[in-house]
Amino acid sequence: MAIVPKISDQDANPEARAVFDDIRATRNSDQINDFWRVLANDPPHAAAVWAQAKTVMAPGALDALTKELIYVAVSVANNCEYCIHTHTESARAKGMTVEQHNELMRVIALAATTNRIAIGYQIEPDERFRK
Repeated sequence: MAIVPKISDQDANPEARAVFDDIRATRNSDQINDFWRVLANDPPHAAAVWAQAKTVMAPGALDALTKELIYVAVSVANNCEYCIHTHTESARAKGMTVEQHNELMRVIALAATTNRIAIGYQIEPDERFRK
């Protein structure tokens, strides 16, 4: 349970309502996720985070599925249950297969293991990787 209330459309102030409206228009959906409803308790912050999300997740050099896979990986590393669920579903909607998800989880597990080993041994990067 969130430590602050989810803001309904009716209770949203004009700035929060503008964020909700832009989310709906950008995503072509009537759904406003609970993340945004909680963040709407601080409308300027909600607007700033939404602007960043729109910019980063917009079409670019990385395709939409790759961006979602990265988002899932970072969410797993940060143990964010909310983001793991929402971005896994978004990756599925963008075409992620079960095989891709399984492979992603193996890569995340390997990276977590080798990161901890490198940190524990305080291994410095090889000179050739320092560019």
